[in-house]
Amino acid sequence: MAAIPEVCQRLQRAQGHRTLVMGILNCTPDSFYDGGRYATLQKALARAEQMIAEGADILDIGGESTRPGATPVPLEEELRRTIPIVEALAARYDIALSIDTTKSEVARRALQAGAHIVNDISGMTFDPRMPEVVAEAGAMVILMHIQGTPQTMQQNPTYGDVVREVRATLAQHAERALRAGIARERIWIDPGIGFGKRLEHNLALLRHLPELKSLGYPLLVGTSRKSFIGQILGGLPPEERLEGTLATLALAVAWGADAVRVHDVKEAVRAVRVADALIRGVQNAV
Repeated sequence: MAAIPEVCQRLQRAQGHRTLVMGILNCTPDSFYDGGRYATLQKALARAEQMIAEGADILDIGGESTRPGATPVPLEEELRRTIPIVEALAARYDIALSIDTTKSEVARRALQAGAHIVNDISGMTFDPRMPEVVAEAGAMVILMHIQGTPQTMQQNPTYGDVVREVRATLAQHAERALRAGIARERIWIDPGIGFGKRLEHNLALLRHLPELKSLGYPLLVGTSRKSFIGQILGGLPPEERLEGTLATLALAVAWGADAVRVHDVKEAVRAVRVADALIRGVQNAV
């Protein structure tokens, strides 16, 4: 099992030279695209092995759907879904592991089990103990922007200036993390595409990624198969949004993304490697 400092240093060395790819491993029955596919340990491990072979740098394990309208999962159920998988992956593979949760107890148990990163869609605001847990473990944290909660976020998302407001909130999240004792180099930010945003908000945030990047933190972008892509393409369902996703990934790299969070690792790796060659001059990146 790789230690947190070792994995953090590895990701920091890679970040800046090429775009990192985070593979999504949803251990849930109700996620918007792949719900129920990897709900057993055997299926989750098989999918993890496939994503590693396809070039994933990070695996993001989640036990609670955060799709629009999703209801919260009880703590014990989220632990049951995620901790055995984190333990098994940490024992088998030398890869960065992220726990996708807003619950400090899930984060604490996952970090003890071998996770290295906490990916919190609330920016550590839903659970007041989360900053302490991350700081004590010396873990990395991904701070995302969300307006409302998964249950309410798409009911009537409203902004005056979405880029300015999201940037200001992410800056607040990062300052809170710093005050809690989380090292600056272990803080990433995520604009939260699709989390309390209309189509025009998502497009504005993507076009203005450089303004978010100016905060000085590595930037993770997650557009994979999201509804705004379906809207652009005339109402296509999640199963038919791969090509649209790849277009957003290439442009996100051009506009400053350091990492992308995706369902389709093989295709995403190929897309961002080409984008890296064009934008960063990186060829045959591994």
